[in-house]
Amino acid sequence: MAEFNLALVHDTVSAAVPDRTALIRGHRSWTFKDISERSRRLASYLHRRGLGAHAERASLAGHESGQDHLGLYLYNGNEYLEGMLGAYRARVAPFNVNYRYVEEELRYLLADARTRGLIYHAAFAPVLAAVLPALEGVEVLIQVADGSGHDLLAGAVDYEEALASGAPEGPPVDPSPDDLYILYTGGTTGMPKGVLWRQHDIFLAAMGGRPIGGSEEVASYPEIAERAAGRPEYRMLVLPPLMHGAAQWASFGGWTGGGTVVLARENRRLDPVDVWSTVQQHSVQVITVVGDAMARPLVEELERNDYDVSSLIAIGNGGAALNPALKQRLVSRLPHLIVSDSVGSSETGAQMTHASTKDDVSTGTFRPGPGTTVVSEGRERVLEPGGGEVGWLAQSGNVPLGYLGDPAKTAETFPVIGGTRYSVPGDRATLLADGQIELLGRDSVTINSGGEKIFAEEVERALSQHPAVADVVVVGRPSDRWGQEVVALVTVAEGAAATHEELVEFAARHVARYKLPKATAFLSDLHRSPAGKADYRWASEQALRIP
Repeated sequence: MAEFNLALVHDTVSAAVPDRTALIRGHRSWTFKDISERSRRLASYLHRRGLGAHAERASLAGHESGQDHLGLYLYNGNEYLEGMLGAYRARVAPFNVNYRYVEEELRYLLADARTRGLIYHAAFAPVLAAVLPALEGVEVLIQVADGSGHDLLAGAVDYEEALASGAPEGPPVDPSPDDLYILYTGGTTGMPKGVLWRQHDIFLAAMGGRPIGGSEEVASYPEIAERAAGRPEYRMLVLPPLMHGAAQWASFGGWTGGGTVVLARENRRLDPVDVWSTVQQHSVQVITVVGDAMARPLVEELERNDYDVSSLIAIGNGGAALNPALKQRLVSRLPHLIVSDSVGSSETGAQMTHASTKDDVSTGTFRPGPGTTVVSEGRERVLEPGGGEVGWLAQSGNVPLGYLGDPAKTAETFPVIGGTRYSVPGDRATLLADGQIELLGRDSVTINSGGEKIFAEEVERALSQHPAVADVVVVGRPSDRWGQEVVALVTVAEGAAATHEELVEFAARHVARYKLPKATAFLSDLHRSPAGKADYRWASEQALRIP
C-alpha cells in the first residue's frame, strides 16, 4: 500500500481533473490547475528564501521537527489553502495561527512554533509589528493585500508578487509522506500545543484517504485519480475558519474526491444572509459547521426568509455539539436533509459519526470508525462493550507523532497499551453494548461536585434545548459545600426571556438534579473561538463573578 504526501495527492487530483473548479469565493473561482500552479510558485519562493526540510523523520523523536515552520495568520481565502499546499511542496511545515489572539498570546504561539516565516493578511500588520521585535528567527514575511490600507512590514513581500517571482514548476525537492502536518490546538482550556502528524497519517485519518464514517482506505495514487475523475462534481461550503482543523480536513477531503470547496464572501464573521445566498448562487450540496453557535443563526435566517436551497443534501457538524432541538428545526425546514455529527480532535483526526434525518433526530451516541475505542481510567486496558465503565475515548492506527517540543506531554497523551500506541487526548466516553460510543465530554471541563463527576457538555445540551436560550456555556466554580458547583452562562434569543429557575426546571427533564446549575449569569455575549468552540478559561473567570 502506498504512503501519501498531501501535495502529491493534490497534484494527482489536479492531473486527473485539471479544468474542474477547485475553489470558489464570491465572484472568483480557481480550477485545480490554477491552485496547483499558484501553490508551486509559492513553494519555489519559499525554497529560494531557504525554507525547507533539514532533517529526515527517521532521525527524530516524536516531539521533534526537522522542517522550517510557516505560520498562516489569515482569514479564509484562497491564500490559506494555497499556503498549505505551497509549504507542503517546499517541504516546509505550515501551522495555523488564531487571528483573534492578542499580542501576548501571539508572541507565545510564534515562539513555541519556532516560526521561520509568516503569510498574513495586511490587517494583522500592526499587531505583528509589535510582536516581531521580541522574536528570533522569523525571516520570511509574506503580506496578503486585503483593503485594510496597511503598508508592507519592513522586509515583507506582497503575496501576489511572491507568487509571480516563483518558478511555476515548483522547487527541486521531493515531498515525503513523513513531512509534517502541524495543527495547533485551540488553547481554550490551556496553552495551545502544536500537534505533529506525518502527512500520510493525517491524510488517512481525516483529509480524504478514508471517507468519514467509512473504513476503506485508498491504496494508491492512481486510485485517487480514478475516484476524482469518476465522481460527479459536487460543492461543499466550508464555513469554519481554515485555522480550525475541521475546516482544513473538510477542504482537503473534498479536494481529494475532486470536489469544489466554496468559501463564504464574508470571511471575518458569520453572515447568515451571505451563507444562504452562496448556497443558492452556487448550488451547494454540503455545508460544514461547528456547533450551535454557528448553526443557530443559520437556522433562524432560513426560517425568516426564503432561499432556493434545494441543492443542499447534508450539513456536517464537528468540533462542538449540535443540540437535537436545533437539528429538528433544520430537518423540519428541509425534510430531505441529513445532519451528520462527527467527533474528532487535533490529536486523533476524525473518529466517529452520527446521522440524523427527519425520521430520527438524536445526539450523544456515535458509530466509531476504524481504530476508535474506549480505554480504562488508568489507560492500561481497552474496555469491553457494555460494561458501563466510564473511560477515555481513544484512537489507534494513524495517530500523531507527538506535541512539538514537549516529550512529557507526548508520552502522556500517546500511551502504549497492550503493545499498541493510542491517542488519548482527554475526552470521557462509555462503550455501549451495541458497539456505539456515548461521548460524555472533555475531562478538562468536567465538574466534580460532591464527589460526582458532571460533564459540562451534557448540561449544556440540556439547557440549549430551551427555546429562549441562544447560547450557553457551563463551567464549575469553587464551593465550600460541594467542592465545585455548576454555573451556567447564558445568552437569550432576541425577544425572549428566561429566569434561572425556569432554566433549571427545564433542564431537570433531561439530566439528574445534582447536575443542574446552582447559578446562572445572563450575558449579552459568550466568548467563543472563530470556529465556535467555547472559551472555558474565560467562562471560568466569569463564573467567579456571579453572586
